Amino acid sequence: MIRLFQVFFPTGVFALLLSELVLCTGCYVLATYLVYTPYWDLYLINDGGWWSLVPVVFTVVLTFYYQDMYVNLRIQSRTLLLQQLSLAIGVALLVQSLLNYGRVELMMPRQIMLVGSIFSVVVLGSYRLIYASHVIGILGRQRLLLVGRSEVLEDITRKIGERVELGMRVVGFVDDEETPGELGGTPWLGRLGEIRRIVEQTKPDRVVVGMTDRRGQLPMLELLDLRFQGLAIETAATAYETVFTRLSIKELQPAELVFSPELRPNVAVMGLQQVYSWALALVALVLAFPVMVLVALAVRVSSRGPVFYRQTRVGLNGKLFTLYKFRSMGVDAEVGTGAVWASKNDPRVTPLGKWLRKLRLDELPQLFNVLKGEMTMVGPRPERPEFVKMLSEKIPYYRQRHYVKPGITGWAQINHKYGDTLEDTVTKLEYDLYYIKRQSVVFDFYIMFQTVKVMLLSRGAQ
Repeated sequence: MIRLFQVFFPTGVFALLLSELVLCTGCYVLATYLVYTPYWDLYLINDGGWWSLVPVVFTVVLTFYYQDMYVNLRIQSRTLLLQQLSLAIGVALLVQSLLNYGRVELMMPRQIMLVGSIFSVVVLGSYRLIYASHVIGILGRQRLLLVGRSEVLEDITRKIGERVELGMRVVGFVDDEETPGELGGTPWLGRLGEIRRIVEQTKPDRVVVGMTDRRGQLPMLELLDLRFQGLAIETAATAYETVFTRLSIKELQPAELVFSPELRPNVAVMGLQQVYSWALALVALVLAFPVMVLVALAVRVSSRGPVFYRQTRVGLNGKLFTLYKFRSMGVDAEVGTGAVWASKNDPRVTPLGKWLRKLRLDELPQLFNVLKGEMTMVGPRPERPEFVKMLSEKIPYYRQRHYVKPGITGWAQINHKYGDTLEDTVTKLEYDLYYIKRQSVVFDFYIMFQTVKVMLLSRGAQ
C-alpha cells in the first residue's frame, strides 16, 4: 500500500495508473510515427508536438478515474469495458474541439487523433483484461496472518476477499478458542503457543493482532522476537484503517484518544483551512452566481414558500449556527412529525428538489456559511442539535467530531452511501474520525477533487 494525500492506495492500482499513462502516450506517439513518417521526431520535438499529447492522455486517464476504473479492477463485462473506453475517447475528442476556441497549439492533428484513439481502445482494453486476470493477482501481494478472532478481523478478511486490488491475502488465523472453525472463510492454523511454527510455515509479510481480550493471552515474547526478526506486526485497528480508510470505533480505546499525538484536531491546519476555504468560497460564489439566480427563480416558481431554507445546526465546539440551503422540500414538511432524518426518496422532497439534491445545487448557499466562518469547504457534515443529543448518547466518540469545523463536503460524504440509519451514522463517524486524524491541506484538496466525481456519478451521503 502507498499513502498519498493521507489516503492508502493499493500498489497494484498505482502501478496500473502509471502504466496506462505510458501506454496511452505510446499509442499516440505510434500514431504520430505512422502518420508523419519520416518527420515524426521533428514534429514531436521541434514543432512542440509533445505538448499536444498532454491534454489527450490526461483527459483519457482522468475519465477512467471518474468512471471508478481505478477502484474496482474486476472486469464485470467486456461490453462495459468497451463503453468506458469509448466514453474516455469521446471526452478527449470533446476537449480537442474546445481547444479549437482557445489554445490551438495544444490541439492534436486529426489524423493522429483518429489513429491514436483506435490504438488506445485496442491496447488499453487488452491491457485491462490481462491486468485484471493475471497481473493484479501477483503484484504487491501481501500475506497476512491474523492473531485472534474478533469482529474487526472478520471485517478485514471479508473486505480483502472482495477487493483483489488491495494486493493482500489472509493465509489464516491463530487462536486458543475450543472450536475456532473459520474466520471470514480463512482457516484456523493453530493455537497462540504455536505461532513461531506457523510463521515459519506460512511466511506472512504481516501479523495482525486483534484479540478481544489481550491481557494474559497474547504470546508477547514470541511476538517481540518475531518483530526483532523483521516481521511487521500491527494491531487490527491499524489494519482496519489501511483497508477501509476509516477508524474502527469497535477497536478505538479512550486511551488512544488521550495519548495519541495524531488523533486530534491540527490547530495550524485548521487556521490555514479557514483562509483557503474563505478564498475558495468567494471565488465559487462569483462563478456560481448565475446558476444560483436560476435555481432561486425555479424554487420560487415551482412551489410556494421561501427560496432559502434555514435550519439550526451544531458547529465547532457545539456552537449552534444557522445553515442555509435552497429549499428542496415543501413548506411545513415537519409539521406533525418534528425533527426526522431525511431519507432516500423522501416523499417530502419536491420534484424540483429531487434534482437540486441530486446535483448538489441545494447546498450552494452554504458558501455564505463559509464566508461567515461557521463552516469550511471540507469537514464533517453539521448535524441538527436534536440528533446530536440522541446520537451522542448512543454512539461513543460522537461528540469528538465537533472539535473541528463542519464542512460542505467531507471524507464521509464522498465514501459512504446516502443513509439514514444508526449503522450509517456509525460508519460516517468512522470516516470523520479518520479525517480528523489525517487532517491536512493536501487531504482537503483531494476530498474536493473526489467530490467532483461524486457529483458527476450522482452518489454519496446526505
